[in-house]
Amino acid sequence: MNIILISIFALLSTLLGGLFALRFRDKLHLILGFSAGAIIGVAFFDLLPEAIELGSSKYDISFLTMITAIGFISYMILDRFVFFHSHGHEENENNSKAVLGAGSLSIHSFLDGIAIGLAFQVSNAIGMIVAIAVLVHDFSDGINTVNMILKNGGDRKSAFKWLIIDAIAPVLGIFSTLFFTLPSSVLGITLSVFTGFFLYIGASDLLPESHHSQPTYWTTLATVLGICVIFLAIKLAGI
Repeated sequence: MNIILISIFALLSTLLGGLFALRFRDKLHLILGFSAGAIIGVAFFDLLPEAIELGSSKYDISFLTMITAIGFISYMILDRFVFFHSHGHEENENNSKAVLGAGSLSIHSFLDGIAIGLAFQVSNAIGMIVAIAVLVHDFSDGINTVNMILKNGGDRKSAFKWLIIDAIAPVLGIFSTLFFTLPSSVLGITLSVFTGFFLYIGASDLLPESHHSQPTYWTTLATVLGICVIFLAIKLAGI
């Protein structure tokens, strides 16, 4: 019963975040600034610590952070060179960036669901702690997914489609753990890769876009707020 309720809450939290971004599109630069901070905060305070904790039984920290760097570099190469060869059409390039970004966020949400399911396999108490942390930043995941589409020229229909995919992803992740168990070391490496992805998306993509042709004062505050919200939410969830 706990798994079913948490699956519903994860879906609703993601949907609410995305609908918030769609409703206040005229404030997109502030939302982008907040999203940049949130996604960087998730990378530093959630994904990376989880990757180290899960992978430390088999790998040392320097190896896991190297995997994070490889993830960052891999996303950078995709962003700068794969899209660069999009036949010279800006629309195709933007569509590719939107799909890669939203797809990455959706896969991350799926892994979030796996993390919840595996945590409940250990104990209900650990499962609830992990679930609270995931639910808190699922709202930001919804915002980030919608922004990834809108900022790359996508329309509201496309943004909503990817929002639905992102909202369903953690539910699928949770229920998938009823059929398999994933070694913690493998999940640690996977989360390390996505830490690199998210650091690139936040610092090299969302952050510059947030203050492009906009006053940097408020967008900077929004970014700091995004980081602080994620930090506090994860800390409180871990109490």
